[in-house]
Parts: sequence; C-alpha cells; structure tokens
Amino acid sequence: MTVTRRASLLAAALLYSAFVSFAQQTQTTVVPADAKAARQPEPWTKIPIPPLAPFNPEPPKRIQLSNGLVILLEEDHELPFIYGSINMRGGERDVPAAKTGLIGLYGETWRTSGTPTMNGDKLDDLLEAKAAKVETGGDVDSTSVSWSCLTKDEDQVFGIAVDLLEHPSFSDEKLKLAKQQAVAGIIRRNDDAAEIAEREAAMLVYGKNSPYARQPEISTVMAVTVNDLKAWHDKTVTANNIIIAVEGDFDSAAMEKKLRETFESLPRGAAWPKPSGEFPGPIPGVYVVNKADVNQSNVWIVGLGTERRNPDYYALVMMNEIFSGGFGSRLFQEVRTKLGLAYSVSGGYGASYDHPGMFYTAASTKSETTVKTTQAMLEEINKLRTEPFTDPELTSGKDQLLNSFIFRYDSKEKVLTEAVTLEFYGYPPDFLARYRAGIEAVTIADLERVAKKYIDPAKMAVLVVGNEQQFDVPLTDLKLGTPHPIDITIPMPPGMQQQMERPN
Repeated sequence: MTVTRRASLLAAALLYSAFVSFAQQTQTTVVPADAKAARQPEPWTKIPIPPLAPFNPEPPKRIQLSNGLVILLEEDHELPFIYGSINMRGGERDVPAAKTGLIGLYGETWRTSGTPTMNGDKLDDLLEAKAAKVETGGDVDSTSVSWSCLTKDEDQVFGIAVDLLEHPSFSDEKLKLAKQQAVAGIIRRNDDAAEIAEREAAMLVYGKNSPYARQPEISTVMAVTVNDLKAWHDKTVTANNIIIAVEGDFDSAAMEKKLRETFESLPRGAAWPKPSGEFPGPIPGVYVVNKADVNQSNVWIVGLGTERRNPDYYALVMMNEIFSGGFGSRLFQEVRTKLGLAYSVSGGYGASYDHPGMFYTAASTKSETTVKTTQAMLEEINKLRTEPFTDPELTSGKDQLLNSFIFRYDSKEKVLTEAVTLEFYGYPPDFLARYRAGIEAVTIADLERVAKKYIDPAKMAVLVVGNEQQFDVPLTDLKLGTPHPIDITIPMPPGMQQQMERPN
C-alpha cells in the first residue's frame, strides 16, 4: 500500500469517527427527509429578527447667504481630505435644439482652457503634483465645478476652482478639440446595440425632439461657438442659482467664513425657470431597429413613469421591487429562471425629481427567441393588474428595500450628496427620512390600486433592436400591429458626407 493510499484511508476513518462522535453528542437520529421536514420547522425561522434601528442621518449644516447662494457643509475628520462642488441650475435640456450638445462642450472646454493666469495644461501639471483634482462638467439639468485635495492643500486648490468659476478662458483651440471628440463619439454611437436600445427607448417615451431624449448631431455640435459658452456661463453663474457643498476634514466655522468672504459679493440673477412641457408618453406599437451585425436582441417595453413628489411614490417603489427588483422578482424568476429566455432582464418604474421618469422592462435574448421573450415580458406586465400581490411578496419586498436603503446613505459623503439633490430640486430636507415610514406603510391594497392606476399595457411601446432575419417568428406575431422601422442613420453635413465617400 502506498503512502498516499494509507493517508486517504486514515483521513476517511478520522472523518467517520468525527461524524459518529458528533451524532452521539447531539443525539442525532437519522429519519427520512420528508418525515423530518414534517416534524421540525426550518431552523432559520426560529432566529429572532429585531426591528430596524431608527434611521436619522445627521443633515449637513445649511447656510444661505444674503444673495441667495446656498452652502451645505459636512465635517468628516476620518481622513485628511476635502471634497467640494459648486453646482449651477441649467443643463442640456435648457439649450436651443439647434445647439444640442452645447453642455458637453462647455464642461470639457471650461476645464481644458483654464484661466487667464493658468491655462488648462499647466493646471493639470500643478494638480497632478498634489494628487488633487479640479473638474468641470454638466448634464441634463445642471453644470458644476468640483475640487478634491488633501486638507493641507485646500486653500490653493479651492482658489483654483474659484478662479475657474470666475475667470474662465474658453479657448477656441480647446473648443475645437472638444468638438472633434464629440463628433467621433457621434459617428460611433451605433456600434453598441444595447446603447441604441436605451437611446431609442427614451425617444419613444419623451419624443425625438424632447430635451430629455434628443441627441447631439454633427451639425448641432459644430454650430456651438466660444461666444455660446461664454453666454451660457454668464447666464448660470449667479448667486441665487448656485449650491455649494463641501465635505471632509475642515472646521465648519472657518469654512463658512471663507465661503462667505468669497461668494457674498457674487451678484444675483434671474430665478432659473422651472421645467415645463407635456409628457404624453409613447405612441403604442412595435418599433424595430434592424441591426444585421448582431446575433441577439435587446427588447424594451416602455411607458411613462412618475415624479417623486407623487403621493403614490412609495407604493410604486414597492410594486417595482416585487415586479423587477432583483433575483427574486416576478420578472427575473419567470423570464430568466423559469423560461430561460434572457441573458439579462430588468425593469423599473422611474420617478424623476422634476419631471416624469420612464417605466421600462428590458431584456437581452438570442435572436431566435426574440418574440417569445417579448411575449413573456408583456405577460408579466399584464399580471401586475391581474395577478394579486401576496403577503410574502410584500414582506420580502419591504425587507429588501429597507435593509438595503441604509447602505445608500452610510457615509457622510452620500448624505451630503442627497442633501444637495433635495436642495437643487426644492424638496423638503426631511424627504430622505420619510422614506422608511413611506415604505413601511404600503399595503396590499395600495399595490393593487397603483398597479391598476399606473400600469396600462395599451399605452406602452415595444422596441426591438436586433437582426430581423434571425428572429424565431416575425414581430407581427405579437399582434400589436405592423412594426415601425426606426432609422438610426447618422446625419452627415454635406461636406463631411462627400469627404467620407471619397476613395482613399
């Protein structure tokens, strides 16, 4: 007998001996599994679950200057580090359609141009040597300049951020470079099928020309000038349009004094207008983007969502958790786990802060199972209105939401970010604290009511991005009418089109 063989037998003997000893000590009796299950409840059901502790995050210190500028301060001395941001209302949704893309160019050119005393390249070198950052940017409804640095470098780095805010250069050369990068992105925007689906889904919900869905084109990007950037900057950088947030290793009294001295003299401007517009939702039907170079489909079923101010917000959040909140959701369990139709499947009843969000159900599947997957998704949406919600679903959904909620705000930085968001959109400062009570109060009756009120498959649109030649059956089998093809051709200015058609 080899050494290896003897060692294996010895190990087996020791394992058996340990098992017998354990069984004797615990007086274990081997019984059939079904009989044991009939006699004993699952042991984990006996584990007491204490109620959730009160969740009362300490709000940041709020200061409002005489000129209307708002400051939010959150001390955190865990690390010798400071992060700050200067946020202005106004973003891509507020620019003329003919200059869509302006905010992206503004955010890029603002930082890379630098200031009259220090251009962007020199700023890069200085900040890199200090492991610090000063960044500018913008999105659909805001623009900002932010900074981060070690505590010892705060005065200098903050000074750079303020100089960039008050004395931007907006170089023609840097704008030209930003345009080149933007155009390169536009030319490549149809490369990824998933990105096409997300983009076109938003257009179906909000409308192709809506500021919440429109896309920069080469012509709109090239139309932006340095004077446009300067005019935008002058329009938005006014005291009553700014929220400043600072978090980290500082003394609040000293920081407040510094910010007051810096910004108290900043002039006021006109109040930024609140967003307006109609949101009729998508025109029902089936829409298809035929992408012949893929072997799978991205399917989106979309409708109009709601705002967070809606009194039904908490019930809709709970409904969404049961419908599509994770691995245990109805959508995942049916479409992916049981039927095995999708690589991924997700959904959400979107609730934006100052305009309706988007309700969507999305899946990625093989080309050959496109219609089957779409039918399964539609069936699950219909079940929200026809299949009763259950107490276990409600209990599990509340556990998931409430137990994970605290991790979204488990640091001072996260709490400050949320406070900035609430301030920005004019929500009450205790909105975050209301969440737990709102979720806990949701009942089965609430779920049934909001599902019937807000879920209407007849008002939804189906979008498929995939290779039509590989579909299992035609999209007409969905019985939702003749599919509408979507043209995703990128418009080319005449001169550029001719240049691209020229042989090498």
